[in-house]
Amino acid sequence: MDLISTPLHDAFSPYALSFVFAAMGLNIHYGYTGLLNFGQAAFSAAGAYAMGVAIASFDLPLVVALLLGVVGAVLLALVMGVPTLRLRADYLAIVTIAVAEILRLVFSTSFKDYFHARDGVSGFTLGFRSLNPFPDLPNGFLSFSRNDLWVITVGWILVVLTCVLVWLLMRSPWGRILKSIREDEDAVRSLGKNVYSYKMQALILGGVIGAIGGFIGGLGLASVQPDSFNTDFTFIAFTMLILGGAARVMSPAVGAVLFWAVLSFLGVALTKLSNGDNPIIPSDLMSPDQVGNIRFAVVGLVLMLLMIFRPQGIFGDKKEIAIDAR
Repeated sequence: MDLISTPLHDAFSPYALSFVFAAMGLNIHYGYTGLLNFGQAAFSAAGAYAMGVAIASFDLPLVVALLLGVVGAVLLALVMGVPTLRLRADYLAIVTIAVAEILRLVFSTSFKDYFHARDGVSGFTLGFRSLNPFPDLPNGFLSFSRNDLWVITVGWILVVLTCVLVWLLMRSPWGRILKSIREDEDAVRSLGKNVYSYKMQALILGGVIGAIGGFIGGLGLASVQPDSFNTDFTFIAFTMLILGGAARVMSPAVGAVLFWAVLSFLGVALTKLSNGDNPIIPSDLMSPDQVGNIRFAVVGLVLMLLMIFRPQGIFGDKKEIAIDAR
C-alpha cells in the first residue's frame, strides 16, 4: 500500500501545492510571455516571509499579512523588471537568479530578530488554523492531519480559481498580446503596443501567483525557512511546467502532481528493493542511503528523454515553446 498511499500523499501535500503555484506563475512568464525567470523562488520567499513576519513579529491579521505578501511580490517584480525588461531575455534570467540568491542570503543572515536566520519564522498559523472546519480524524486521509487537510482544501480551491483567471486572461486581448510578444516582440511593438509595459504586467502577475505558493507552503509547514527557497525550487518548478506542457492552463498543476508522485513512488520502490536481509538490488550497486539521489537521477533521465522525444510536454504544443529572445 505504501507504493500507492505515499505517492498520493506527497503529490497533493501542501509542500507540493507551493510548487504548483510556482509553476503556474512561471507559465505566465515563460509559457505565455517568453520571459526567462530563473528566480521564481524569490517571489515565493517574499510572499511567505512577508506573511510570516507580519503575523509572528507584528501580530497583524492574516488578511493584512497576505496583502503585504502580495505587495512584496509586486515590488520584487519591479526590482527585477525595471532594469532588464527592455534588454534581451537572457539578462532577465541572470538578474532573477541573482536576486533570488541575494534574497535567500538576506533571510539567512540579516535582521535575525525578524527572520531568525536558518531557523526561519514560525508561530504565524494560529489565525488560519482557527478557521479550520475539519474535525479531528484518528488516522487522517492519506495520513494528512486536519490542519493539512485545511491547507490542501484552500490551496486546491485557489488553484482552480487561478486556472480560471488565467484561462480568461489568455483568451482576452491582453493575453493574446502576451503570446504575440513571446513569438515576435518587434512585430508587436510595430503595432504601437508598449511591450515593456506588458512584460512588466506579466512579470508581476506571475510573481504574485508564485507568492501565493509561498503562503500555502508556509501555512502547510507552519514555518518559513530560507533554504526552502534555493535555486532548486525554481528549477523543480520549471521541470513541472515543462513536464505538463508550457502555455497550457492546467499543465503546471498536472506536471507538479505527476512529478511528486513519480519521485515519491521511486523513493518507496527503491527503498524496498534495497532493504532487507536479501535485497533485490545489491548494496554494492545501491545502498538505502543513496535512494534520495538516485531517484532524482532517474527522474532527470526520464525528463531528458521527454525533452528529446516530446519537448512540448504532455499537453503542450511545439509552437508554444518558441521564444523570441531578441
